[in-house]
Amino acid sequence: MPLATHQADTASESQFSKVPQVTLIFWVIKIFCTTLGETGGDAVTMSMNLGYLIGTAIFAAIFFAAVAVQITAKRFHPFFYWITIIATTTVGTTMADFADRSLGIGYTGGSLTLFVLLMTSLACGTGHRDRSRSRPSAHPRWKCSTG
Repeated sequence: MPLATHQADTASESQFSKVPQVTLIFWVIKIFCTTLGETGGDAVTMSMNLGYLIGTAIFAAIFFAAVAVQITAKRFHPFFYWITIIATTTVGTTMADFADRSLGIGYTGGSLTLFVLLMTSLACGTGHRDRSRSRPSAHPRWKCSTG
């Protein structure tokens, strides 16, 4: 592929990307988001005494709203991206705690359940392609997993 064509393809792909470049600062922020998700989930479910089911429902609503904004965004917005990551960690934490402490299936049972849901979600998105680009579209995968 000629260099000019490759540069044009790279420029147009970066225009469509809705994720940040993975650098050291990315991982530092990711650790902070995960920690915030853990403590935020515990604050709502345990400190505020709302319980794991209500905490999961609250964070699932935030998560679905954040995913909708992220999917419909036309370009990368760091704020929306990181809110979606934080929402992922909080709903994940409360779901795991709900499975372990409320359903009584333990972290192993909860992990297996979430693993099956993840694999189902990924399988639903396989083969769907965005016609305007050559790479798979995230939208059908999210649509499958959320509705």
